[in-house]
Amino acid sequence: MTPDEIKIVRRAYAKQITAAVQVVDERVETAFAEVPREDFLGPGPWPIFRMRKAYVPTPTIDPVYLYTDDIVGIIPERHINNGQPSLHAILLSQAAPQAGDHIVHVGAGAGYYSAIMANLVAASGKVTAIEFDPELAARAKANLAPYRNVSVVQGDGSSVAFDAADVIYVNAGATRPADIWLDRLNDGGRLVLPLTTDLGFTSSNWSNMHRRGAVFLVTRRGDEFYARWISPVAIFPCEGMRDAESEKSLAAAFESGEQKRVTRLYRTDEVPAEQCWVRGPGWCLAYA
Repeated sequence: MTPDEIKIVRRAYAKQITAAVQVVDERVETAFAEVPREDFLGPGPWPIFRMRKAYVPTPTIDPVYLYTDDIVGIIPERHINNGQPSLHAILLSQAAPQAGDHIVHVGAGAGYYSAIMANLVAASGKVTAIEFDPELAARAKANLAPYRNVSVVQGDGSSVAFDAADVIYVNAGATRPADIWLDRLNDGGRLVLPLTTDLGFTSSNWSNMHRRGAVFLVTRRGDEFYARWISPVAIFPCEGMRDAESEKSLAAAFESGEQKRVTRLYRTDEVPAEQCWVRGPGWCLAYA
């Protein structure tokens, strides 16, 4: 396949994945169309994730096979993947990064979605890509070298220092928000926050995903944090941001099925229980 042909395929892929989740955002579509996925996934054939945690290799090394709405293994033996494009399309659309913004990408993996973020914030913005796994951080640093507005940091995204951000995009399942994510969010900034139970990644029953994980969009207004549900999710656990007490509360909250009613995040556990969807030590997601 010629470079011009793969550009056509990539443009069609971008249209398909945004249409799949009803994202009408030309900037998001363009970012997916312009970033070559094959540049971030190593040499082919590539392992495509299928249900029940099985991977099926692409028939050849033709990158056309990467331009589907599929999850691709980046360390398949550990079930670490390049996530589903349509999910990231809707999350990026909801986070609404603008030219000049600073995005902190927690759990950058091999860097593909960091590159898409770099496109969205343009040369006037910047992306701080944080990856816990040293092997992946090294791969991301190499892959993102052409993107001059991206810096890669190896470390724990729940504690490593970073500049104040307009968007903090967490790409792993936590049981609670990290203090630094809320502290370093600019006024008007948005936090993309996946919360998952311990079964949010290990279970093979995908039909019940909505009872094990959810992504919330948290928006800061002064000292207040507004929150709303975006999507169910199954995602790799977030190192450093999982504690047993919050996980237990989350598991019970998902059984209630009321996550779509959430409107606020409070940095206290003193909100009455009947007003909370989930309440953990020092925080809660509430209905009002």
